[in-house]
Amino acid sequence: MKLLSKRQVREKVIYSPAHIARLEAAGQFPKRVRLGTGRVGWVEQEIDAWITTRIAERDADTGS
Repeated sequence: MKLLSKRQVREKVIYSPAHIARLEAAGQFPKRVRLGTGRVGWVEQEIDAWITTRIAERDADTGS
């Protein structure tokens, strides 16, 4: 299992830290793992699954 830093997550999803926090608070993004004071990480497999779901939603959209 690999954890991603905030910077690595931002690079993968191309969202600002504030937008990631809003999505997280709304339950629409994987939750961060607290690693210590001022340090957090995200499980890479969860981020990849979230991206895969976004792609599946895009592909399922028939343009209606």
